[in-house]
Amino acid sequence: MYETLKLDIDARGVARLALNRPDKHNALSAQMLADLTDAAARLGADDAVRVVVLTGEGPTFCAGGDLGWMREQMAADPETRAREAAKLAWMLQAMNTLPKPLIGALQGNAFGGGVGMASICDIAIGADHLKMGLTEVRLGIIPATIGPYVVARMGEGRARRVFMNGRLFGADEAVDLGLLARAVPADALADAVEAEVEPYLSCAPGAVAAAKTLARALGPRIDEDTIAMTISALKARWETEEAAEGIGAFFERRTARWAAQRT
Repeated sequence: MYETLKLDIDARGVARLALNRPDKHNALSAQMLADLTDAAARLGADDAVRVVVLTGEGPTFCAGGDLGWMREQMAADPETRAREAAKLAWMLQAMNTLPKPLIGALQGNAFGGGVGMASICDIAIGADHLKMGLTEVRLGIIPATIGPYVVARMGEGRARRVFMNGRLFGADEAVDLGLLARAVPADALADAVEAEVEPYLSCAPGAVAAAKTLARALGPRIDEDTIAMTISALKARWETEEAAEGIGAFFERRTARWAAQRT
């Protein structure tokens, strides 16, 4: 059904939605953004679906935005940049407003947009070996369109510990930051996720959806104005010399000019 996703729905109505670009560490390409947006609409409208589990194929949950896609934005006109940033922003909102419980099963690392994908889950459980990080600033860009969801999940104070320094952190710190509910050994991840799925199967689906909507309304507001601001912020960073240098340095396998030289 999808070029970049695997979708399976079992007899109980539990949907397993897996990012399926393992050779690219499940990086968020333009096609994956489109596929995820469509999957959110389909799953949300399917009365047979009770719970959605979001995971990834291969060793990495999600490495963030596809750098080839990002590099294309450096040569694009402003209108194209804005349109592409909007695709990412509205995919995240579609997943965040999915009227089903969304449980993240992070089997591996999550960087940049991958942290954003964890943040739009109602609960995320991770394998205890994983690493996470908001690495955008290493490339001269910022965690813009994922920002509202990351800050909503962590709270501003905790988010500022990792939002703008690009450092990697382990599963235990991800729990402390609020990104993960808990971390478990990799071979226990499936059972831990199942323990989160099972209670929903005894709940009224309409009440679950209404309760999720209420929780979002009581939390930080993420509306069209917020999303438009993040789109503008990402577009603006794509247009900077720092972004050109950072993304160029990555592809050229060299150190960006602002990075401290290690001795």
